[in-house]
Amino acid sequence: MPESAPLHNWAGNIGFSPARFEAPATLDEARSVVASAERLRVLGSGHSFNTIAASDDVMLSLAGMEPFAELDILKGTVRAAGWLTYAALSAAVHRAGFALHNMASLPHISVAGSIATGTHGSGDRNGNLASAVSAVEFIGPDGELRTVRRGDEDFAGSVVHLGALGVVHSVTLDLLSAFEMRQYVYDGLGLDAVLAHFDELTGAAYSTSLFTPWGADPEFQFWVKQRTADQTHPFPPSNRYGAPLADGPRHPVPGVDPQACTVQQGQTGPWHERLPHFRPEFTPSSGDELQSEYLVDRADATAALEALAGIGELLAPVLQICEVRTMAADELWLSPAYGRDTVGLHFTWIGDHEAVAPVMAALEAALEPFSPRPHWGKLFSIPMNEVRSRYPRMDDFVQLRARIDPEEKFVNGFSAPIFAAPES
Repeated sequence: MPESAPLHNWAGNIGFSPARFEAPATLDEARSVVASAERLRVLGSGHSFNTIAASDDVMLSLAGMEPFAELDILKGTVRAAGWLTYAALSAAVHRAGFALHNMASLPHISVAGSIATGTHGSGDRNGNLASAVSAVEFIGPDGELRTVRRGDEDFAGSVVHLGALGVVHSVTLDLLSAFEMRQYVYDGLGLDAVLAHFDELTGAAYSTSLFTPWGADPEFQFWVKQRTADQTHPFPPSNRYGAPLADGPRHPVPGVDPQACTVQQGQTGPWHERLPHFRPEFTPSSGDELQSEYLVDRADATAALEALAGIGELLAPVLQICEVRTMAADELWLSPAYGRDTVGLHFTWIGDHEAVAPVMAALEAALEPFSPRPHWGKLFSIPMNEVRSRYPRMDDFVQLRARIDPEEKFVNGFSAPIFAAPES
């Protein structure tokens, strides 16, 4: 991060030096800022690890506006301010007796930013966070409000939008009835067991995660998040494919104090206090990590894990932890899970980009046979024309973006190569 940069992201690896920073207090003020700007990007919770949110012109934050979460009990939906964090939204929804279908590892991230980048939780039958969206309300390039609803022609292209279709004022999300959960962790699950029983492991509960630091002889932590209504026995198996239940709380990174993690060891609690890995009252670490994630077809999951095992000794020195999660297919054009049940391979690196970069390149080469789609908000070095080619509806999105924002008000250095004409 440049020393002179007035703003930076959550990890501190990206500095923002916009010509102007705007923090309106009202919707009318926000609309005026958007209408008058030549180029504009929105600053959310800052949890991106690349320049997707960067702007040399106007940087807009809506965090100073009055938040809202309006429930429609009859429809089972909530219309919420896009700048709310999932921690705030989930608590409000739970108090009203409802639940979101899923949450990401961190509840600290903003709703609009998470949805715009296709961020996800886990679970074989659970779509990513954007799959719960039934409407998005944008401030368009002219400052006017525009709402896109499920069933509209543009809807599937407008939910995961990379910030290129306008400034999100509100999102409307489908809700479930509130439910309780229990969380368990297993230690020392071997790679052979993961490869042989991958489907049984990921299908063992409402949400599951596998964590490993790789290395020469990798072992995995196996996190199991089960709805109490779905649990057919009072206690879980004491051993899963050779891995015993943990004898105490665990952090995903071996040896790190688990105090910041959500409650484990089978203690019953509400959904929003079990689905994330981390508790909202603890500030996430910052400045000491980088992140990448690559999403592959569920059918390629075990082959991709074998490829990672083949470079495990290369990964380990710069890797804090790798997480493996699953999600259901969706039909959102720029979602990394578009058209295919998906497995996410997430990497939390040490905070040294110079050391990480060559390893990340080797990792991408190892995964290349599986045409991985990188997470839009994390680090990757796959050429953008290659990334573009992995989205069957990308050309449709490019046309949608050009129609909504012909002057390219919401395009920046990160997104311009995505929307450029493909090389012949």
